[in-house]
Amino acid sequence: MKNEDLNRLYDNEILSPLDVHFARFVSKLAGNGTLVPDVSLAAALVSSCTRQGHICLDLSGVAGTQLLDGENGGPVVCHELREWQKTLEKSPVVGTPGEYKPLILDSRSRLYLYRYWDYQEKLADLIRTRVSKDKEDIDITLLKKGLTRLFGAGLTQSSPGQAEDIDWQKVAAFTSLIERFCVISGGPGTGKTTTVAKILALCLEQSSSRSLRIALAAPTGKAAARLQEAIRRGKEELDCPESIKEQIPDEASTIHRLLGSISGSPYFRHNARNLLPVDVVAVDEASMVDLALMSKLVQAIPCQARLILLGDKDQLASVEAGAVLGDICDTGNAHGFSRRFSSDLEKVTGYKIRTQPNGEDESGICDCIVQLDKSFRFGRQSGIHAVSHAVNAGDADLAASLLMGGKYGDISWRDLPRPDALPLVIKDTIVKWFGDYLKASTIRETFQMFDRFRILCAVRKGPYGVIALNSLVEKILVDKRLIRLDTMWYPGRPVLITTNDYNLRLFNGDVGIVLPDPGANNDLRVFFSTMDDNLKKFHPLRLPEHETVYAMTVHKSQGSEFDNVLLLLPDRDSPVLTRELLYTGITRAKEGVDIWGTENVFHTAVTRRIERTSGLRDALWAT
Repeated sequence: MKNEDLNRLYDNEILSPLDVHFARFVSKLAGNGTLVPDVSLAAALVSSCTRQGHICLDLSGVAGTQLLDGENGGPVVCHELREWQKTLEKSPVVGTPGEYKPLILDSRSRLYLYRYWDYQEKLADLIRTRVSKDKEDIDITLLKKGLTRLFGAGLTQSSPGQAEDIDWQKVAAFTSLIERFCVISGGPGTGKTTTVAKILALCLEQSSSRSLRIALAAPTGKAAARLQEAIRRGKEELDCPESIKEQIPDEASTIHRLLGSISGSPYFRHNARNLLPVDVVAVDEASMVDLALMSKLVQAIPCQARLILLGDKDQLASVEAGAVLGDICDTGNAHGFSRRFSSDLEKVTGYKIRTQPNGEDESGICDCIVQLDKSFRFGRQSGIHAVSHAVNAGDADLAASLLMGGKYGDISWRDLPRPDALPLVIKDTIVKWFGDYLKASTIRETFQMFDRFRILCAVRKGPYGVIALNSLVEKILVDKRLIRLDTMWYPGRPVLITTNDYNLRLFNGDVGIVLPDPGANNDLRVFFSTMDDNLKKFHPLRLPEHETVYAMTVHKSQGSEFDNVLLLLPDRDSPVLTRELLYTGITRAKEGVDIWGTENVFHTAVTRRIERTSGLRDALWAT
């Protein structure tokens, strides 16, 4: 590779300006001011990988590959693996795990930016420490009574049941009480937050002699509000003393707020040197949490505190780098529990569960992960449940036949209209779902009606992307005289915040609506619904970066729920089209989903999984 090849890779949109600048900076450090081509290429590619959501660059995956053909300057080809490794190992800017250098190369040919290696290593080490610690000192008799009271008697020890008879919510509660680290994974409607309310009650019963400091958190304001609402609702239904209910917190916060954001800084007030004053931390929508934030959170939690992660391991990974929840759960691989855990569980609940196939007796991370599969939202006859399950399993033929067979009333398929035909075809849908909220009589009613429906797109650009769809919706609503576009700040305009503003307490993913403010002579303000079900308002010019949001990407929809969804797929394949994206989009709906697309694009997406390169899975699961 020649030095000018970096520019060619940039010109061909393989590298970004940031990748090129970083590569030159690192290479000059390595060569005392002189560019070292093999080092600069590795630095550029690892920078590019992190932008794409990977934690590291797998050299073995790109070694020997041709990045550019021979036109206009000759081919750009990566070195063969062993030769490339030798060059990097000799470089002063490349270190081995544990060294403090800009790039870290591990024994499996994975190359990291130092900070991502550090995030990964600290997170893995803290999880392993929690898993390996002695089990919690629990009053088993009290726990058994609590589980029976909150979850029902279930099976008896004399009649252990089969897997289909097991209440996995009860297993999750048992796990959360005896372990300091627990992951409760499950799709929408499987009762994750309901289970957590019961877990908190059990924890409080175990510590009746002292008060527990409990923190509830989620990655976005919307997700935190939903967690808060679910816990409030769930605790009122608990079969436990009022004194216990009163100690379950009424408030959830964003992870950033919990840790204490420092304006203009990537650091937080609470960290490894200033731990959070907590005994139990429950984090909802954990699949949305990227590696950096998860590592910072776990570092700030005392080792003796319980950490409970809630999420759906099969959803889209975080927008930023990492697929943390998937790596922790070892998504795609089946694991049983240790014999010791299974024996303890059977003594308390009567459940006999599958143990590790290799007969391992030692407990480990496999004992800390519980999957909830029974949906209380979608019944056996639900098309949303059937199709999302087939998509999640990667069975494209089954998913297509279920979706296109017309058997279900809550999910349907429509062949994608041509771009020039889309305005006419989608017009009635737009007027039906967005017309009512624009006619609502109160601000609260406006929010309630707006959340009945959303258009979800797989991509941002192109005729079927978010940008085009938002413009199209506005045009249709103008034609129907439902909105006026004489100014960008028109009554009824929905906006999505796209950056965090800690001073205003507005965060990426928050949705507001522009409406006349009766308290300000009906001047326009942007209203947002708060976590305590109140409203806050801002002058439009005070908002951080934002965009119109009749349509949003599936990625941005994570942590949200809508009554009905139109999932719009593009007319051609794209790397972002994966089974996780389809699964996430479909399961945002509570009542109905319409999917518009082409069969070949749908089929390809179902068969493609998100692949994010990381060493976290190996660090937690490798034997």
